[in-house]
Amino acid sequence: MTSGRTSPTVRRRRLAAEMRRLRADRQVNLDEVAKGSDVGRTTVYRIEQASHAPKVNDIRALCRYYGLSEEATEELVTLARESRQRGWWQRPGSSSSIPAWFETYIGLEEEASELLVYEPELITGLLQTEEYYRALLGVDPVLPEEGDAERDRRVEVRLKRQERLYGPDTPKLWVILNEASVRRTVGGRTVMKKQLEQLIALSRPRRITLQILPFSAGAHAAVDGAFHILHFPRQAHPSIVYLQFRRGSLYLEEKADIAEYMDIYEHLRAMALSPELSVELIERIAGELPPA
Repeated sequence: MTSGRTSPTVRRRRLAAEMRRLRADRQVNLDEVAKGSDVGRTTVYRIEQASHAPKVNDIRALCRYYGLSEEATEELVTLARESRQRGWWQRPGSSSSIPAWFETYIGLEEEASELLVYEPELITGLLQTEEYYRALLGVDPVLPEEGDAERDRRVEVRLKRQERLYGPDTPKLWVILNEASVRRTVGGRTVMKKQLEQLIALSRPRRITLQILPFSAGAHAAVDGAFHILHFPRQAHPSIVYLQFRRGSLYLEEKADIAEYMDIYEHLRAMALSPELSVELIERIAGELPPA
């Protein structure tokens, strides 16, 4: 499946990867590139790290230095222009309660054609109901400092992300949830029942593929915690493993890392209940709760 969306985040990271490759092929360091291209060393570094939106003139100068053809130059210049666009999740001229490191993830998710998710404790964000997510926000010890407007903004972004599940460019989504995540009552029994019913509804037309890793599976390869694997349309961007922690995130892009996490995911798939048995388990758990 090929995503019809474009993301400035993906464009910026693709441009950065290409610039790193060009420098490696030329076997030069940052100082040599800066001197030969007349682009500041710090600017070259930031472009290669995808840490800021590059200026078109800087990209043209670097392309001249690397001796690229006009066609190749225009391709990278186009990436630079697209990377300077603002994503729908970014608000101009004001600070946001959405951390910058998570805005990066949203930008990558926006263009991903396939998402493989493992979550051990909670329902993953793309599948959460509004009430479930608000209940999570309500128990976060840091968030009380935020006003209602910022909380609403978080919810708005969460719900906007979920629209892709119902659109024409729906990514292939495979989610493995630890049994703890569907048994942990978040927001009370009524909220949790509605959340479980949403999981069932999303699974029925196979809009998503959902598996539950049961407690009976015992020890498994992902005991270290949650992770997401993002695949992108051909040539758009290399695959990425996303790891999130309390105050930040980590993106793994080396082929060895991708291969290792894919192996782990295959082990989880094999140990988890089938999609059909997973839905049956969720239905049994939901049946123990009062009507939503």
